[in-house]
Amino acid sequence: MDTMLPVGQLLTLGLQHVLAMYAGAVAVPLIIGSALGLSQADIGYLVNADLLICGVATLIQCLGVWRFGVRMPLMQGCSFAALTPMVLIGTKGGGLPAIYGAVIASGLLVTLLAPYFSRLVRLFPPLVVGTIAVLIGVSLLPVAVNWAAGGSGAADFGAPRHLALALGVLALVLAAGRYLPGFFGKNAVLLGIVLGTLVAIPLGFTSFSSVRDAPLIGISTPFHFGLPTFSPAAIVSLVVVMLVVMTETSGSILTIGEMVGKPVDRRVLADGLRADGLSTLLGGVFNTFPYTAYGQNIGLLGLTGVRSRYVVATGGAILVVLGLTPVLGQIVAAIPPAVLGGAGLVMFGSVAAGGIRTLSRVSFTGNANLLVVAVALGVGLAPIGAPHIYDQFPAWFQNVMQSGISAGSLTAVLLNLLFNRFRVAADEPAPPAMAQAEGSAT
Repeated sequence: MDTMLPVGQLLTLGLQHVLAMYAGAVAVPLIIGSALGLSQADIGYLVNADLLICGVATLIQCLGVWRFGVRMPLMQGCSFAALTPMVLIGTKGGGLPAIYGAVIASGLLVTLLAPYFSRLVRLFPPLVVGTIAVLIGVSLLPVAVNWAAGGSGAADFGAPRHLALALGVLALVLAAGRYLPGFFGKNAVLLGIVLGTLVAIPLGFTSFSSVRDAPLIGISTPFHFGLPTFSPAAIVSLVVVMLVVMTETSGSILTIGEMVGKPVDRRVLADGLRADGLSTLLGGVFNTFPYTAYGQNIGLLGLTGVRSRYVVATGGAILVVLGLTPVLGQIVAAIPPAVLGGAGLVMFGSVAAGGIRTLSRVSFTGNANLLVVAVALGVGLAPIGAPHIYDQFPAWFQNVMQSGISAGSLTAVLLNLLFNRFRVAADEPAPPAMAQAEGSAT
């Protein structure tokens, strides 16, 4: 994890991480800008600001600044969990200044709550961590499928040509990862994306015409859209969401810790959550939104086998450059969704596979562990299979349960406590089978 690779490998492997998360990173400012009816220039400004703070947040998380940062390979991006309340705040509660006021307040609260929230680390044994990792991977797979079909909202969504391109990229990634040696094998995803894009250009999948109109340099200045306003209702709604985001981030940190072999104690978890709070606060100042760890990059770590945090930090530095040079951002944005979809199927599937590997170390004999996994997956996948299932519930309930990762994580934690902790504490002496389950769960 602390290996410093040669510069060439850092750049190429770091670029892979950027390409893996780029579409998700820019989606949040694009959706919010469109919902608020902003001009194309203002939306572009939001995207540049987002990329800049994505990079800064990743550098803080990977390299660490005092007690901020988990110092593990964790790529940061805008949280989708906060999307719905931010759109509601922006359209009905005061526009971007009200959004940024709520973002600043919630970021400050996350920073203050981090050491207390980290006390919950004992609630995340391998049984829970493995289940969360499976949920992260499976929850991201629909994103990859939508990309493979041409991207949500595409006029020809699902056209065979999109799926054929995605399948071709998938085949390239698999072939490169299986048969190419060393450097090229580790860069299989990047190789598939680059070759897929080159093939897509003459076939009319994409165009780089927008690159000519993009400015070379663009710097995001604090409070570009006006001074923030602090609405109590807006702050409360976003704070609730950030508690959910903290749960997701905790699961991501624990999953990464499993992958790199680093024990995650209360201090490590607090440092990671504190970095999320700081990044979110910076987001409110520099015209962007809340930040969290991105699951797609966890999948890339599993796929390449490269665990160096300096690789992901290099990806963060590339994001900073993209945020300051809109012309480069337009080049990356021109990659066809179908190309990203082909690579995403491998990466996101790798996250789920890593969770299955973690669960393989848990005993499922003579205990209720299988029931914990089954119910947590069922609850977590419910909003993915039926996106409108909670539309009739209050907003606070939707904020928690509409995120399959959060809903499934909370279910896994509660059921693990019910079956593997409270029950053992109640039984004196504990039966041998239950004692074994407690040992496996912890």
